[in-house]
Formats: sequence, structure tokens, C-alpha cells
Amino acid sequence: MTTAAQTLESAPVAVLGAGPAGLTAAYRLTQRNIAVIVFEADEEVGGLARTVVRDGYRFDLGGHRFFTKSEEVEGLWEELLGPELLVRPRLSRIYWRGRFIEYPLRPADVFAKVGPLELARSLGSYARARLRRRPPQETYEDWVSARFGHRLFELFFKTYTEKVWGVPTDELRAEWAAQRIADLSLTSALRAALPGGGEPPKSLIQQFRYPRLGPGQMWEEMARRIEREGGEIRLGAPVEGLEHAGGRLTAVHAGGERVGVSAAISSIPLRTTVGVADPAPPPEVTAAAAGLRYRDFLTVALPIEGEPPFPDNWVYVHDQRARVGRVQNFRAWSPWMTPDAGRSCLGLEYFCFEGDELWRRSDEELVALAGEELVALGLVERERLAGGHVVRVPKAYPIYDAAYARRVFRIRGWLDGISNLQQIGRNGLHRYNNSDHSMLTAMRAVENLCDGAGHDVWAVNADDSYHEVEEAPEQPYRVAPETPAMGRPLAEVGE
Repeated sequence: MTTAAQTLESAPVAVLGAGPAGLTAAYRLTQRNIAVIVFEADEEVGGLARTVVRDGYRFDLGGHRFFTKSEEVEGLWEELLGPELLVRPRLSRIYWRGRFIEYPLRPADVFAKVGPLELARSLGSYARARLRRRPPQETYEDWVSARFGHRLFELFFKTYTEKVWGVPTDELRAEWAAQRIADLSLTSALRAALPGGGEPPKSLIQQFRYPRLGPGQMWEEMARRIEREGGEIRLGAPVEGLEHAGGRLTAVHAGGERVGVSAAISSIPLRTTVGVADPAPPPEVTAAAAGLRYRDFLTVALPIEGEPPFPDNWVYVHDQRARVGRVQNFRAWSPWMTPDAGRSCLGLEYFCFEGDELWRRSDEELVALAGEELVALGLVERERLAGGHVVRVPKAYPIYDAAYARRVFRIRGWLDGISNLQQIGRNGLHRYNNSDHSMLTAMRAVENLCDGAGHDVWAVNADDSYHEVEEAPEQPYRVAPETPAMGRPLAEVGE
């Protein structure tokens, strides 16, 4: 799309959705003195990256690290929060058969904990995978097995991945694995562990930045600046219709009101964009959109008496006895996430489909389930449990199934015919973006709209490369205080 900037003076630009992508687009537009209205279905900004506050406890919906290879995004984070960004150590492990296994997998740690028989099986499987000529890897299972061996895939990837997605790993596309799993070589790792073995292989980032009061602090600050510069943010205003004619979007229906617009930048789910278009697209496009699938999830935040049961930011639960997929330790993210010095707070993440048996359970039932699973796994004693809170998140993750690429291609072909409408962000592009990639899509869309830049927004983050390999030196941002400050109430630290 190459809409000239002067065309934007006739009516406001609509931004659909107030998550990281939508807010970034609106912020960049207000910086150019362009009238903008943000429409958000929820009553809060931030989308999946917001921070929920209940009884003084602050918790994430999934855990959101701030790490990027983009200097442009890095600069925007610093512009918005500066010293409020903490530097946090990254520690995440796999909870497997009652043991904590380091992740990414480290040979010495795996050797010590899997036992000699399982070790022999895993090494044999790994050797066969590395010696075998790699065929094209179409599925997640193919991709992981080709790099780690099928036995390590079964031990450390299969159970958790199927919990997350609710489908067999041979139905997920390899593209997702390439973006989310570091392609580490056990041979290189073994060599590096020996005297004179050379440099260690690149691994996952060891530190990340994190807003002092949780990720929502970033998006709340961005929203304040948008409104300060004259932009409008309408909460509780779901998009109900997108009028278009002659290859252009003309109006947005949201929150029961019709608003004429000069253009729109949309981060709402691709399926929703197609579903509310007026007139409706051709049947084949509607069918493609209806076939897009999403994974939903819910978080159960459990305050517990005393110190956290483990030091990790989060733990992956690879145990078929439990339905929980991942457990967050919010005090390890920021000392200010918990207001009580005598308590911690864990977030148990359950992946499900909206409307299924788990989703329909009452909050009380879910809190009870989460507590029972923590106790059964041996992570927390029953007497330490102290209530809980539940948050449900629909359409949290776009599913990379066998047909998703074909469906997205068909939808994109139709959307390209609406010259002043651009899709951005995770759900807007049906791509498993991190926040930084979502923000980049928004920045490129604004440049297209205002400067006629001609960026292919769909190509942002389209390469099959792992997102979080450490390549640059650490940045000198504020380090979080030590443990004694962790229990101080927020009122005492300047909120």
C-alpha cells in the first residue's frame, strides 16, 4: 500500500487492536501528527502482553521477555521506560520425572540425570540422526528429530509440545520449530566441555530486560503517550464491521458506532478481519479464514506462603500426569511483582481450546486443579497454598497446521485488493511473532502508509532462524535489587 500522507488528513486512521503491534502503530502515527483512533475489544491495553493485577499480585499471561536483535525496537523500549527496565537473569528448566533438566539441553546435565540406559539410547539416536542425510523436514517432529535424534525428541519435546498445541507433533509445521528451538549441536557442546575444546556453541540468551512492574507497564506508558499526543483509544470497542468499496476501506464499525476512516492498520485475528468485512469476500476466502486455527490458554496465578519453590523464571512441565504445561515464578521476573515479603506467586499455564472441558471449568475448580497438580508434582507443599486467580485468553497462539500457509496465502491475495488496509502483529498475520517482531511489523506498516515505503509487512520475521540466540554484548540497563527488596510493597518503591 502506498497511500500518500496528505490523504490521511480527510479522516482518522483506524488502528484495530491495542496489543504491542497496534499500540506501536498508533504511537508512530501520533508522532507524525496523524489523527488516529485505536479500537480495542478488551477493557485494558496490552493484549496477551498485558500485566494482570489481583489483590496486589502482578502476573503475566505467558511470560514476556524483552529481548530483540533490532536496534529500532530496542531504542523504542528505552525511549518509553528507560531506567524502569530491569536486567534479569534467564533461567528456565524442564521438569522431567521429578528432576530439573537445564534448557537448552546441556550434555553434562543430561548425562547426570537421565541415567546410563536412557543416555545410551539418546546418544545412539542422536548419532543416527546426525549421520543420516536430512530429508526435507515438513513437520515439527521431523525438524526436532533430525537435529536431536528421535529419542531426545520423545523425552524433552513431544509431551510439552502436544500439551501446548493440542494436536500431534506430526501435524505441526517445521516453521514453528525453526523459530522457537535453538539448533544446537551436541557434538559441539561435548567438544567445548573438554579441556582445549574450543569456544562453546551459541546458546539461548542468558539475560533479558523486563519492566519493573511487568510487561503491561510498557504498553500502558505507550497508551498514555498516544493520548497525550491527541490520539484516541477506545476500550471495550470490538470491531464489528469493515466497510470497503472500490478497493479501499471506508469505515470501521466498532463498539456500536460507525467511524469513517482514511486507512486502517489491523492487529486483530486474520479470521476476524475476513469475518467482519462488508461486503464479504469470495466464498473461498471466507472458507480459508474459517479454517485458521488458534490455541487458547488460561493462567492460574497461585500466591503461596514463603519463598518460591525454584529459582527459575519458568519451568516446562514434561510430565504426562499433569495437565499444566508451564509454571511461571513471577518474583524471578521482577521483585515488584509480589507485594508481600512472606509470599511468592506462581502462574500455572493450561493450554486448551475455547469452550472445551478445561475452559468451561469454574475459577474455583481451576484453582483447585492447579494446587493439586503443584502438590502432586512435588513442587509445593499443600499447606503453602493461599488462594488463586484465573485469567482466560482466547486466540493466544496461531496454529501452524498443515493447511495454514495455503489458507493465509489465499486470504492475503484478497487483502492485497484493499489498498489502505494492512495487517500486522501475531494474530493479524497469523504468525507466531514475539513482541519485538510484532512492533517491527507496525513500524513498517506506518512507513508504508505515510511514506509509500513499499515494505512487505508479511516478510517481517518470515525467515527460519531462531529468535533468541545471543549474538551481542549485554546492555548496561538497571539490574533488579537483591532478595531483601523483593517483599517491599509497591507503595514503598514508588508506583
